[in-house]
Amino acid sequence: MTRLFNDPVAFADEMIDGFVAANASQVRRVTGGVIRSTVSTPGTVAIVTGGGSGHYPAFGGLVGQGLAHGAAMGNLFASPSAHQVYSVGSAAHLGGGILLTYGNYAGDVLHFNQAQERLTADGIECRTVVVTDDIASASVDEKHKRRGIAGDLTVFKSAAAAAEAGYSLDDVVRVATLANERTRSFGVAFTGCTLPGADEPLFTVPEGRMGVGIGIHGEPGIDETDIPTADGLAELFVSTLLGELPDGVESAEGQRVGLILNGLGSVKYEELFVVYRKVAELLTEAGVTVVDPEVGELVTSFDMAGASLTLFWLDDELETFWRAPADTPAYRKGSVVAAEQAPIVELTDAIDDIPDASEESKAAAAIAAEVIEAIAAVVNENADELGRIDAVAGDGDHGIGMNRGAQAAQAAAADALTRGAGAQTLLTLAADAWSDRAGGTSGALWGAALTAVGAELGNTAAPTRETVVAGVHAAKDSVLKFGAVPGDKTMVDSLVPFADTLSTEVAAGARLADAWATAANASTAAAAATADLLPLMGRARPHAEKSLGTPDAGAHSLALIVQRIAIVLSEQKRDN
Repeated sequence: MTRLFNDPVAFADEMIDGFVAANASQVRRVTGGVIRSTVSTPGTVAIVTGGGSGHYPAFGGLVGQGLAHGAAMGNLFASPSAHQVYSVGSAAHLGGGILLTYGNYAGDVLHFNQAQERLTADGIECRTVVVTDDIASASVDEKHKRRGIAGDLTVFKSAAAAAEAGYSLDDVVRVATLANERTRSFGVAFTGCTLPGADEPLFTVPEGRMGVGIGIHGEPGIDETDIPTADGLAELFVSTLLGELPDGVESAEGQRVGLILNGLGSVKYEELFVVYRKVAELLTEAGVTVVDPEVGELVTSFDMAGASLTLFWLDDELETFWRAPADTPAYRKGSVVAAEQAPIVELTDAIDDIPDASEESKAAAAIAAEVIEAIAAVVNENADELGRIDAVAGDGDHGIGMNRGAQAAQAAAADALTRGAGAQTLLTLAADAWSDRAGGTSGALWGAALTAVGAELGNTAAPTRETVVAGVHAAKDSVLKFGAVPGDKTMVDSLVPFADTLSTEVAAGARLADAWATAANASTAAAAATADLLPLMGRARPHAEKSLGTPDAGAHSLALIVQRIAIVLSEQKRDN
């Protein structure tokens, strides 16, 4: 378990502060994460990585000469927000464009894509390569759905070395894409990991047993076996990875591989060396030459006891990049020429201006602030249960993320109200705070939803039943743009019936409060019905069968929220 912390909510921020203080010669803090503190070659491509905290050395520990130029660092096991990624990308940009590269998780994809759009709008050429190395998370036919685990390093390293060599953005993308296509990983775990302040691990493995095919966010494995000997684990790793060769590799014999035997947090280096002894022997017997193996902790999962093996199938170009020197706080290879310290430029976020608003809109903003306060309260009351539901087949962080986001939204709304904000401005600032603080999929979805509602309400006219309905439908449409549809076992399964029922009730002449209550009941019933669905998106997808009988955490949290809002609306003395 994690023992050393202050306020669990502040853990990630305090960790980043300490990390930067300890490595000031190599990294510098900016809004959203870290960038190199050393001078980089102007006009070259900047490599920006990122993901949730809790995986050190990934992601901040891999920022430095020969590797990443910046890393967006989200909260624990939660993707960084679009604002964080945008901020880090803007600070790291060298004039040659930006490659965003990160593990293939729904929340990361949502936020990094939004950041890419913003960077592109600013005139910065920006491209993306997601890492999909974990063979346990999807079949070969659906390898684009695979998650990124320790193979992150091979892609980051290859892309960064190409950038250091002066490659164009197109060629850096080509190298990163090839590196990803030629990387395969497979992991196991003996215990789950416990987040700061939590009483229980995100998942458990029975004593003497081993979870097979685990992820790095507390996702349980796809199978379970007795714990083998070290040689037995080596045989499982090697046989599994040699069983799936990448395109262009017809036979393992005669091939060269980069290799990572990765500890996930609590497996000691000495144990890893015992396993590697047999891994090296088995690969030699298969006619495979290992090039510059890495044995240690490269992508961890807090205190999880587990390990993974990554094979990176090399060609001449990729081998050059795999061998290239690098010097970062947590990863060193070869010898680099020490770069000078970059001049310190203060990068601060401007305080949001509050646009003018009518008195009617300010009154609506006060109600909106009350609604957000109610949301924060109900999320806080149910955070543990939401985490428990999410942990059945996912990573168990839904309650934590929702709580962080809702609390941040409440604080932002309260501040906006004191500064005279109208309804749209208040909801937009609350949305930004929610997305920024929560990260993850839920942060992106709720940020988009609140923004959409605010846009419909505006800052001038008093809201009506019709504009509220339009706002809810705009929120629904903004969430649907992220790709989920009813039946996927997501928040959408609860949101769509809520929005449709609200529209029907208002069209029939019902008061807003009454229509909302009826729609909230429909949402609650739909959320409960997700217990009978198999997840088709997100981190729960690889463990679909495990989720049968349990509702989707996102659908359930939305139902709780709209029910609590119904209470707030019923207390308003309004006829419309």
